[in-house]
Amino acid sequence: MISRRDFLQVGMAASALYGASGFGNWARLAAQQRLTQDQLLQFDTFGNVSLIHVTDIHAQLKPIYFREPSVNLGVGDNKGAVPHVTGADFRRLYGIDDGSPSHYALSSGDFSALAKEYGRVGGLDRVATVIKAIRADRPDAILLDGGDTWHGSYTCFQTQGQDMVNVMNALNPDAMTFHWEFTLGSDRVTELVESLPFAALGQNIFDAEWDEPTDLFPPYTMFERGGTKIAVIGQAFPYMPIANPGWMFPEYAFGIRDENMQAMVDEVRAEGAECVVVLSHNGFDVDKKMATIVSGIDVILSGHTHDALPEPVLSGETIIVPSGSNGKFVSRVDLDIRDGRMMGYRHKLIPIFSDVITPDPEMTALIDEQRAPYEAEMSEVIGQTDSLLYRRGNFNGTWDDLICDALMSERDAEIALSPGVRWGPSLIPGQDITREDIWNVTSMTYGQAYRTEMTGEFLKIVLEDVADNIFNPDPYYQQGGDMVRTGGLGYHIDVSQPQGSRISNMTLLKTGEPIDPARAYVVAGWASVNEGTEGPQIWDVVESHIAKMGTVKVEENNSVTVTGI
Repeated sequence: MISRRDFLQVGMAASALYGASGFGNWARLAAQQRLTQDQLLQFDTFGNVSLIHVTDIHAQLKPIYFREPSVNLGVGDNKGAVPHVTGADFRRLYGIDDGSPSHYALSSGDFSALAKEYGRVGGLDRVATVIKAIRADRPDAILLDGGDTWHGSYTCFQTQGQDMVNVMNALNPDAMTFHWEFTLGSDRVTELVESLPFAALGQNIFDAEWDEPTDLFPPYTMFERGGTKIAVIGQAFPYMPIANPGWMFPEYAFGIRDENMQAMVDEVRAEGAECVVVLSHNGFDVDKKMATIVSGIDVILSGHTHDALPEPVLSGETIIVPSGSNGKFVSRVDLDIRDGRMMGYRHKLIPIFSDVITPDPEMTALIDEQRAPYEAEMSEVIGQTDSLLYRRGNFNGTWDDLICDALMSERDAEIALSPGVRWGPSLIPGQDITREDIWNVTSMTYGQAYRTEMTGEFLKIVLEDVADNIFNPDPYYQQGGDMVRTGGLGYHIDVSQPQGSRISNMTLLKTGEPIDPARAYVVAGWASVNEGTEGPQIWDVVESHIAKMGTVKVEENNSVTVTGI
């Protein structure tokens, strides 16, 4: 008898043959200048249940440019496995033609040229059009938001997330989970969550004092759709108090909580759930591991690491669906649930090409209403860029190079540190840099730019600690984003080495001298998780620097040498 895993693998092969991801088909059509909205949305309805997944929008209401990473290293069992395959290797793996729109949407090569050809992506009015089209085909489809929604823009900061709540409510999701939302502070999070007309889920959000589940964030919610009982279990980002300031939400404890997840799966199965979906903000590699530990999960909708893959990945007997970030993609997953089992699926990662998909007029009006009070300030031009400005990549991005230059110049520092966060749209050469663009890569509730002294020994400790958060071979110990960005400081990193032994050859770039472990260096940075950090806001520091430059040109950064890959 065929096993469930074998059945899913057959389903995945059929999905690839069918073109359920859609990439091969629309790539050829677009190359012939015949790409249309109908083709992007084409889907042969399957089974009896449909899931719609969006995640990591980071408050991007309008169309943007967003470059995928050129470096995304995997370690341990994930070395060389997706999503840790990039560039030409990624395109070969999925049969993507160079220069096609799938090349542009999913990989980084020739980004500036392809951006000029294919235009911006995202825009929640375009996302609304896609969601409405799916619902027209499958009226009872379940829309799920994977979190990192109320964070990352000028208007979101100014309204303390209200702009995003208003817009997302109009999309009418069925549930969401959380990460950066908690940096609004627990009082504001409580206020917003209590106003939501849908479920705010987190099986791993516990009361910190009593280590018990909270009433505000139920672990799961149940749906009856297509004659089937579906449970959706929420999984918030596990490492909130480590990656973000715990003093902003002291009432809450997080963690992966595998044992509790298993208990929740068992509980919903006992209540009659025929399909179990986990709405996750773990990150892709953590989701892969969790799927091998917790039994009974049919689908994990994966967020946090911003990965976009044209096909789901099978881990154990669970399919994992990542859906990108910044409103750039919407995932549709159709499931065939029979006799209490998932018997098959079809999937499509729908790219939101903003020049192809017609904006939903009601959503456009609502978005413009949220932005109107701030439009004049946001749209002010601060400078121009001659360089492609992007953030993604394990070790550096040109936006962060620019931020580090601003910190060293404006704060009179020898060395700059910028957090390796993944969020932030791109700008292509020739674009104006507006105040909104600066906020899109700096907006957070703890954006003070500090200036302090650190010894060479302490700087190595910082780099080693962050490196272990990213390159520990056990995904459950990977608590960070990308590597901390450095200005004025070069180093070698061997990602194959154990904790404490990855960083070497630290160099002060302005002199070429080795970093002296005993010497104190003047260091500027931002986004410290420590309470009471003082300094100007990072967006003001960067704006001042760009205004002085006029036209930005970021030189190639070769300050980090990577081995062990």
